[in-house]
Amino acid sequence: MFGRRRGSETASSAGSVQTLELALPPTAGVLSCRVAGPQGELLRQARYEVTDPIGRLVLRGQTDPFGCLIATVPAGPYRIEISAEGYAAHAGGVQVSEDGPAEPAEIVLQSVDPPLLPAPGHWEMEPTHSAIRFTAHHTGLARLHGRFNTFAGAVRIADHMESSSIQVIIDAAGIDTGFHMRDEYLRSHEFLDAVRQPRVEFHSERFIHRGGTRWAVPGTLTLRGVSRSVTLDTEYLGLGSGSDGEPRAACRASVELQRADYGLIGVSAVAQGMAAMGPSIMVELDIQIVRKG
Repeated sequence: MFGRRRGSETASSAGSVQTLELALPPTAGVLSCRVAGPQGELLRQARYEVTDPIGRLVLRGQTDPFGCLIATVPAGPYRIEISAEGYAAHAGGVQVSEDGPAEPAEIVLQSVDPPLLPAPGHWEMEPTHSAIRFTAHHTGLARLHGRFNTFAGAVRIADHMESSSIQVIIDAAGIDTGFHMRDEYLRSHEFLDAVRQPRVEFHSERFIHRGGTRWAVPGTLTLRGVSRSVTLDTEYLGLGSGSDGEPRAACRASVELQRADYGLIGVSAVAQGMAAMGPSIMVELDIQIVRKG
């Protein structure tokens, strides 16, 4: 409970119960709101961002399981932006005073229609407008960024989207971090083993709708000859047309891989003068697909 006292103690048949109250600094106030949909449904994990009058970030996070945001901030004016999957975003001003907690403001987000899904049929990845990138941490240093230059993929869109399938094939030798000596090492038998295991493959036969534009795509990733179950966290971006009027669809997807799961140990990387990478690798895909036939 927010208030100006530090706490109090009350008696009960079960014994002494202490009720703690947060003592606010003299210039602080309480920012509180409840986020709901048009039918009154409380929106948990709605994303919010609060900035001050000159645009500096004050708060960023997600609403609690009851759709609420409660925080102590210096009294004054703020701007709050709130978004949730499947709903129109909200932006507006709010004034926080030193008078203590007030009833939470009710913010209602209007639902929006999701983008149209691709038509059933066979679609192929369009490499010139797609990209597969990865990010890894150097141990104790900055991030390492890289990409795969050669890949192909096909998507079969079913009558029911949840029954669709996708296959992506990546040329392991096409890894590119912008540093030739490092790339040669990453292709070697100690890492990707690109000579004996030239392909990285992902295959899925199930799409799971998480709401709005969010989908999960569970499947099997085979890397360095090792197959593991992974799930792509995917955002569907909608339909469009190419320069020749051909239908296209686009999405973004990401997955975090643990190097040890695929034997990507790289024991001699440091000995070769390269900083060792951290234990995980974040892979991100920007994909456009084009309908065939």
